[in-house]
Amino acid sequence: RAGADRAGEGRGEGLDSAELLGMAFLILVAGHETTVNLISSTLHGLLAHPDQLELLRGSPELVEGAIEESLRYHSPVHAAAFRFAAEPLELAGTRIAAGDAVLVSLAAASRDPAHFPDPDRFDIRRRARGHLGFGHGVHHCLGAPLARAEAVIALRRLLAARPLLAFATDPAALTWRSSTLLRGLVELPVRLG
Repeated sequence: RAGADRAGEGRGEGLDSAELLGMAFLILVAGHETTVNLISSTLHGLLAHPDQLELLRGSPELVEGAIEESLRYHSPVHAAAFRFAAEPLELAGTRIAAGDAVLVSLAAASRDPAHFPDPDRFDIRRRARGHLGFGHGVHHCLGAPLARAEAVIALRRLLAARPLLAFATDPAALTWRSSTLLRGLVELPVRLG
């Protein structure tokens, strides 16, 4: 039914109810869940690496670097949505037929030692630009500037208000959500100091 049940009906624009529901879901997940996970993962990274937390406390201008390193190190989005091969191809010795589902691991790409030396080290001074925490190209996250700004503001305010912030539990006991696409802590208990 072209034009039926559409916002903006009569003007040839708008979304049908299924598209509106899809957009609402996308905004909730992409605009909230990922930012919550970015903030908590960054705080986790800093608390788990006290030398980096002290470095940030001594040089607050490194806050943007801490966010970028966290996006690289603990990306809130682990994988892109499924894509389907348009034509047969071979990638790193694996044959992929036209129509095969392909799932790209953004987190693995952001730990590529060919692009990031010593990729398993959390280093807020690293030039982490080029990570895929927000995707790439036409699939780059539209909300990336807002997410970065929210994370920078949250981290600055939290560390300024709570300079003695520390884990309230053994970090090894923390649980990460099990999801193919998203990554985040179930909870992050902290002592406010």
